[in-house]
Amino acid sequence: MIKIFNNLPFRLAIAMGLGISVGLFANTAVMQVVITVQNLLSAVIMFTIPLIIIGFIAPSITHLGGNASRMLGIALLLAYLSSVGASLFSVASGYAILPHLNIVSETGVRNTLPEMLFDLKIPPVMSVMSALVFSVFAGLAAAWARAEKIIAALNEFQGMVLLIVTRIIIPILPFFIACTFCSLAYQGTITSQLPVFVAVILIVIVGHFIWMAFLYSLAALYSRKNPFRVLRHYLPAYLTAIGTMSSAATLPVALGCAKKSDALRRDMIDFGVPLFANIHLCGSVLTETFFVMTVSLALYGSLPSLASLILFSVLLGVFAIGAPGVPGGTVMASLGLIVSILDFDAAGTALMLTIFALQDSFGTACNVTSDGALTLIISEYSDRKAKKHK
Repeated sequence: MIKIFNNLPFRLAIAMGLGISVGLFANTAVMQVVITVQNLLSAVIMFTIPLIIIGFIAPSITHLGGNASRMLGIALLLAYLSSVGASLFSVASGYAILPHLNIVSETGVRNTLPEMLFDLKIPPVMSVMSALVFSVFAGLAAAWARAEKIIAALNEFQGMVLLIVTRIIIPILPFFIACTFCSLAYQGTITSQLPVFVAVILIVIVGHFIWMAFLYSLAALYSRKNPFRVLRHYLPAYLTAIGTMSSAATLPVALGCAKKSDALRRDMIDFGVPLFANIHLCGSVLTETFFVMTVSLALYGSLPSLASLILFSVLLGVFAIGAPGVPGGTVMASLGLIVSILDFDAAGTALMLTIFALQDSFGTACNVTSDGALTLIISEYSDRKAKKHK
């Protein structure tokens, strides 16, 4: 029982249910307290976004080193292209599917939110884009200069930010979610959309399998090997990822699955599987992109523009490489993109965090299983290089 209550998706689901229940019957006085707390928690979360960007993007870049090997560069490029490709596939699917799901924005149909008791401003230390550019420049400069003290400081800062996320942000998320869904239920904007979000989650899971099939097909074309020589061993890793919701926690099982395949080089398994577990988050990226389109249509009445979604996808691939290894890490790291590029407000970000967390285990399972396809590609690349040098 204790393990269930420590499960983040379970806590968010409970918070969502309680918030909706209270919002359906709350009076003005109760809602004043609720939206005040919601605004305060939102300010705290938004304040940490630039810190999360710096804390995870900059150290990730320094890990490349001043003379990153070609194999490492190829692995990073494969992970990035897979994530961006998954996001663009999700964009195309969203434009094709979502208009037919009868998602109707119903903002304000029931009640108007009252005034807050007070409005405490907690502005972030810098903008999202400033944090991203600073992270890239600082990481590259430290790697080029081999600035060991700066690199060590960035790694320590990453550890500090991870503690902020795990000990402050994640614990307050259920309260933020509860307040947000209470406000949405009070306004009457969410209760009729719950069946739609269930359908969207199922659509996303199907999308995971389509993208995994695409990656393994590419790997088969490049390697000229049967992809089932790898894929058929990955079921234990897929099931483990559903239970752990963590690529890192699934890593021992994933390594064991990969080592059963006779199509993969052992040195590339030891190199690729741990690396991709941390930088290849195609399932999470696919999910997040489809969900931001759904939330935008449900809450704001329209899909984001194609230009905004393309920019979002390109940058989301960068954020995915440096995302923290916590439940919902991808969406946590990229909240700044959701706010700055797609113009989401507190209600939109809260809804994104909730529905993303409810399916996070399946996104992680897609991430882990897809790593086998990329490992097959780098195994074949390594074989070809070895033959050339003979």
